[in-house]
Amino acid sequence: MSHCQKQLRALADENRWEIIRLLLSHEYCVGALANNLGISGAAVSQHLRVLREAGLVKGEKRGYWTHYQVERKALIALGEVLIKLGREKAAQPQPCPRGTSPAGKSCTEACPPPEKEEN
Repeated sequence: MSHCQKQLRALADENRWEIIRLLLSHEYCVGALANNLGISGAAVSQHLRVLREAGLVKGEKRGYWTHYQVERKALIALGEVLIKLGREKAAQPQPCPRGTSPAGKSCTEACPPPEKEEN
């Protein structure tokens, strides 16, 4: 899995998305995030671990508490990758060569599917 895919997977969860949204406006500790989200501190910690492993947040220890903030450069870089992807010219589908599709079958039934990349 690519780094961008890991980041997108991390952001696909509703609670992690909300954590990022909250951290964009202010630094929070686990307890404050839990209060804002209405979920347990343990659940917040697990979500923060996923976001940290994806490089989207970082924590800074301040006495007893760790305050979390968004890695803005990583979030901006991910956005730029998505913008670039959106601007790419779409690949043109290749039709079956004339006469190679068996009678009564669609192209998708007659042609093998493209190979998938292994993660």
